[in-house]
Amino acid sequence: MFLKPSKGQLKFLAGLDQAKIRRREGFFLAEGTKVVQEALRSAWQIESFLIREAKAKNLGGLLPAMEGKKVFALSDPEWKRISQDKESEGVAALMVLPAFRSCREDVPEGGSRLLLLYQVGNPANLGAILRSAHWFGIETVLLSEGSVDFVHPKVIRTSMGSLFHLRILDGLDFRSLLPRLKERYALVGTTVRGGVPPHPVEKPSAVLLGSESHGLPEFLLDRMDENWCIPRRGDAESLSLPQAAAILLYEWTKME
Repeated sequence: MFLKPSKGQLKFLAGLDQAKIRRREGFFLAEGTKVVQEALRSAWQIESFLIREAKAKNLGGLLPAMEGKKVFALSDPEWKRISQDKESEGVAALMVLPAFRSCREDVPEGGSRLLLLYQVGNPANLGAILRSAHWFGIETVLLSEGSVDFVHPKVIRTSMGSLFHLRILDGLDFRSLLPRLKERYALVGTTVRGGVPPHPVEKPSAVLLGSESHGLPEFLLDRMDENWCIPRRGDAESLSLPQAAAILLYEWTKME
């Protein structure tokens, strides 16, 4: 029932922990039971499945869904070469990197709401934001140049597979993109001081978030139609970026 990977295949799989190899080869690994379940529910393409022989008996519910695909069984030493999870559940999917579309000429179609993330470099932060975006019904996320690879293993793990239900465009130059977006969307920036409280927006809108350390630069904030600031009631120094994103997404979408 199960195939055995060759040495060459194991070397290829182990190399997918590097972003440059993922982009060059067009594949990435998605590890974990919940993550694989979400991949199966999505339209993203799965090339094959990997299972850890010692844990195959725990995967009974997933095995029928793998029918029709190649399933490779790995020994414990082989699994350790390719796994990114410290407490591995013993299942992963080899997935095809979705085709990316350039936004240099066309404004992306993303429904009535776009979420823009500027230079978010922490993979755990990006994964948590993508999970919240999926929860609140955002369909399209745009990532600027200098952001972490959205199929980084920690992004996939933290998003719990939510990224498979989003349209994600990356490597974008926001400086040149924003003027075109502004023709069709109300642009909303986020800041730690000086803005208005977040609120629902009836017309098509795009909300921008920056990195946890640096926020949005002035050259982007100056292009916004308005800037939002989450009111502080206590004396905590700050919110984490995923916490702030969840609050903003809730306020932005709660009219529905």
